[in-house]
Amino acid sequence: MMVCLRRWFAAMAALWLAGCGAVDFSRPGIADPEPGYAAAFPLYAEFCALSQIRKRPGFGAEIRGDIGGHAVLYLNGACRGPDGTLIPCDAPGAGPEEGVGLSMNAHFRNAKWVAVPGRDFFFEGGLRPGETLTRARYAEVQAEARRLRLYDGLAFHPEALDKAPAGLDPDAARYEISIATDYAIGLGRGRYCARVPVTRPQMLAMIRFLNAENAPYRGGARDFRWSIFQDNCIHLAHNALAAAGFWQPWPTNMPLPLAILDFPVPKNEFVNLMRRGNNPALLDPEAAFADPAARRAVLDFAQLPVRPGIIALSAPAWAANEVYETELGLIFYDEPTIGPYRGWLAAILATPRDHALEPNLRWYAARLHRLREERRALPPEMAEFERRFYAALDRELAATDTRLDRLREARARIAPATGLALR
Repeated sequence: MMVCLRRWFAAMAALWLAGCGAVDFSRPGIADPEPGYAAAFPLYAEFCALSQIRKRPGFGAEIRGDIGGHAVLYLNGACRGPDGTLIPCDAPGAGPEEGVGLSMNAHFRNAKWVAVPGRDFFFEGGLRPGETLTRARYAEVQAEARRLRLYDGLAFHPEALDKAPAGLDPDAARYEISIATDYAIGLGRGRYCARVPVTRPQMLAMIRFLNAENAPYRGGARDFRWSIFQDNCIHLAHNALAAAGFWQPWPTNMPLPLAILDFPVPKNEFVNLMRRGNNPALLDPEAAFADPAARRAVLDFAQLPVRPGIIALSAPAWAANEVYETELGLIFYDEPTIGPYRGWLAAILATPRDHALEPNLRWYAARLHRLREERRALPPEMAEFERRFYAALDRELAATDTRLDRLREARARIAPATGLALR
């Protein structure tokens, strides 16, 4: 049944999006050097919509994915704990990394997600800029993943290992069929990412949610079964952000006829996140009060529902590549002529504050100053919400100058060594 549904989805997508072609993942690019962003916002979540994967034939497992792609979540400030759970990176027992990447895979039987330590290894497999991904380097990346023991204690469904070359031992097979999907994802996939700054309480809420999602499977109470319609990789990332008060949860395990009518798709979700995260309407206190998730952000997390620092990034698959094809597709689940997603994406790519941190911070500072100056009397039932909303606004304004100073300092340190222009 599931194979039929997956084929139905691929066929319908191809029909609705005929001629979509390869996607240009060079825009908007990585506008801000990583240390510059982390200096301003040390804790953040980064959702990434990943392209299809197309491995060149004749070497290792034959991995060639559909144009629906994949999705992952990176958490800067969460780390792998000693018992396979997530913990804050400043907690005892955390590794030396500053963050962890999470991938949910249909291969897994006793877990919903795997955690990969370190941003560089999660995204680029530790390759250096300009380096060629040769077959030998590909083997070295897998060896590093095995050294990190990414899949220790994690069982795969037996049928997943059928993709591996004959004669490969089961442990090596897990790493062979999962590279560029669970780890080193940029070697074989292009990506659009949306980065969302969070506070420590919000990061702890996401950690609690993700650990709870894994618990029934890690404990052996249930076998995990991935479902494109009822429980997929975007559900997991979406609901982790919902736990932090970003938006409303997306229900999982809905009856199949209902789930088919409304299920998350990676590229759509990237656009949805950027639009939600930079929606100026939610900076109106009455509009925020009327929105359940925005109201929760203010009351439960003492945060504005829309915060500075939500930016888009992108990167193509690794360019110098002997292992994977690099002309790759990633579809919208949308009507091809009148559907809104293409226009929304074009607007994101054309708006500097949506993908460069300094214009983003300056725009929000001006907006928040104006909002405070235009403060108006609100209905009595909003009194507590109003107090917390404007307290959060004042904190954001006070932090903006500090963030801009940190960003400029970090860029000044980076620019001479890298030749990166400051924007």
